[in-house]
Amino acid sequence: MTGPSTDAATIDALPPLRDTIARHGLNAKKNLGQNFLLDLNLTARIARGAGDLSGVNVIEIGPGPGGLTRPLVQSGAAHIYAIERDDRCVAALQELVAAANGRLTILPEDALKVDYAALCPAPRALVANLPYNIATVLLLDWLRHAEKFKSMTLMFQKEVAERIVAAPRTKDYGRLSVMTQWLCHAHKLFDIPPAAFTPPPKVTSSVVHIVPKEGRADTVPLKTMERLTAAAFGQRRKMLRQSLKSLGIDETALLETAGIAGTARAEEIDIAGFVRMAEALEKLQG
Repeated sequence: MTGPSTDAATIDALPPLRDTIARHGLNAKKNLGQNFLLDLNLTARIARGAGDLSGVNVIEIGPGPGGLTRPLVQSGAAHIYAIERDDRCVAALQELVAAANGRLTILPEDALKVDYAALCPAPRALVANLPYNIATVLLLDWLRHAEKFKSMTLMFQKEVAERIVAAPRTKDYGRLSVMTQWLCHAHKLFDIPPAAFTPPPKVTSSVVHIVPKEGRADTVPLKTMERLTAAAFGQRRKMLRQSLKSLGIDETALLETAGIAGTARAEEIDIAGFVRMAEALEKLQG
């Protein structure tokens, strides 16, 4: 059986990514959110940021010409499932499939429609340079099934990454911060400048490592937390006693039960505070 070290040598012998792009006419398409990362030192750094992938099934979204796929194949992962909806890229990736010795599968699918749990057995990890236009939607969906993943190592627009990891009482703290940090541990690994991409985007990118929490003490249903955070941050500059009126319950009783002042604003409440409010909301809803 071929081992990772043999795969690494085979991958290193592949033509440069720029040659692959030229041969297959892979001009980046704006409607697919394509910005290709061709610096293999950076893509290897992203793969390392995912931690030890030995024996893990890795899912990559939008591999493009394979800049991140190459170090993922070299990582020792059990198998890599790359989801790519651009037929041009699917064709361009075939020589990489051949070099991966049966450990790489290209799936010509829409990432928004994939059943990730059914795609491959656990343990599974997500590692991807996400298209900016669907990155937040994908993350929110994955958070709803966070327990199904060992980890998620994902590249976002820097502003989105800052919201994911933001602390209370900061300008970036919001609904995405609460939903992510309630379910997972998240921290930003590093930034990547626009010049590293082809074509260069207008924004800086950031890589975030997200690990689902095990054995959370609370039993708050996901839909309850989603409803609460939508109301609380829907009018983020207003006091909670005002913004929570949209829930259609006794917001004063909810806040008193949770031990939170009605004059507080959503951006001031930590994760534990949101959990208390969600538990109170559950009780008031019967």
